[in-house]
Amino acid sequence: MVCTHLAVDIGASSGRCIVGYLDGGRLVTREVYRFDSTQVRVEGHDCWDLSRLVGEIVAGLKAAKTEGFEPETIGIDTWGVDFVLVDESGCDACLSVAYRDARTDGAERLVEDIVPRGELYRRTGIQHQKFNTIYQLAALRKEHPDALDCAARMLMIPEYLAYKLTGVMKSEYTNASTTGLLDARARGWDFEIIDKLGYPRRIFGRLEQPGTTVGALKPEVAAEVGYSSTVVLVGSHDTASAYLAAPIERGDEAIISSGTWSLLGMELAQPMIDDRARERNFTNEGGVGGKIRFLKNIMGLWIIQNIRRELNGDAYVEGRGKPAKSAKRWSYAELESAARQSSYAHTFDADADELLAPEDMCEAVWALLKSNGAEQPKSVGDLMRSVYLSLASCYARAIDGLGEMTGSRPSAINIVGGGSRDRLLNELTAKECGLVVRAGPSEATAIGNLLAQLIASGECKGAADAREIVKKSCEIEVF
Repeated sequence: MVCTHLAVDIGASSGRCIVGYLDGGRLVTREVYRFDSTQVRVEGHDCWDLSRLVGEIVAGLKAAKTEGFEPETIGIDTWGVDFVLVDESGCDACLSVAYRDARTDGAERLVEDIVPRGELYRRTGIQHQKFNTIYQLAALRKEHPDALDCAARMLMIPEYLAYKLTGVMKSEYTNASTTGLLDARARGWDFEIIDKLGYPRRIFGRLEQPGTTVGALKPEVAAEVGYSSTVVLVGSHDTASAYLAAPIERGDEAIISSGTWSLLGMELAQPMIDDRARERNFTNEGGVGGKIRFLKNIMGLWIIQNIRRELNGDAYVEGRGKPAKSAKRWSYAELESAARQSSYAHTFDADADELLAPEDMCEAVWALLKSNGAEQPKSVGDLMRSVYLSLASCYARAIDGLGEMTGSRPSAINIVGGGSRDRLLNELTAKECGLVVRAGPSEATAIGNLLAQLIASGECKGAADAREIVKKSCEIEVF
């Protein structure tokens, strides 16, 4: 009987449950369930509706049964930095506030007055982002000081979801590495920083590596879905899973996990923590198999997603830097096609803070273009062309930075994730960077999740073997 596994892969806007198994050395996958993971407004904050997400996961496990599968193992991956505190009874002790919420505005000062930013980087190797967990905890303590007092454990989002399925709390290294609270070299919690900031040590659980068993589904969950299964830790930070699925040929190749964010970097054996890396805002995060993901967060397709939403939405306001409104509904393919037909050549900083959570993305892009002395986009195609060019230019700067810091410019770029389907962006990236681009797989995060489960089950020998499986199983397009 074929041994099947199930990846629960949840992003900032949607989640899916994908079953996978090996057949003749190829990974066969089938999506059995998809759901929204949008936020809700609670007590003035944008929060994750985790109770609904747990329900959607259970629905996905039931859908697998309906499709004829009873997965042996289940792995869960999500974004990083966000967390939930639970008390001694296992109940939530705080809201699950989303990273784009304004709660962390000003929280950096609360931390960096105690531990300066330079010292934080030298110890943790994590790039500065105002929504890092270290700042979220400071913001929470300022708003609700009692939450930390009554907390027994901090669980990152995938750990919390696994706990709800199994009743077992385990902390996973790759997601914990995004918090800004780990010693990058020792790869464990930096309790000196934690103590200085007054965060209780008790909430930080022992870190486990991908492949560790969490536990069996709780009896009531197993009864509801119709089978028993075991939850195992994967690269629970989605980028860690996506990087595992990159079909790299050599160790000096760059990887871009392209989705809402573009995570551009490469795998290293040891963290790279020096002033050059800090000044360029590169980060050192945990990878599967003991690797360090040395990378830079770039705004990514978030810009395009928001422009599409605004062009298709009722809140559209004529003018203010926007092209004329059309009655049509724009698909992503149509936006790409419009960009191809434009000759607009002006760019902006695609990694600017102004693009993190603007009320109006079209206006934010136009303001950045205007600050560069650029002429106003006259059409949707002009607007989109500027976005594509700006993203590719941002990638090229990051590639140059990688070369300078590692002493060897990357020999190729692997683009994985949903953004790998955007052929115009792939073409412009190859041109701007002067490197061969290999695009695919588009479902890299879920595939990497499944590969980690295959490694844990002994069906796959390790990361190198996993990548050979990807090459046999997935269509890779070269630019």
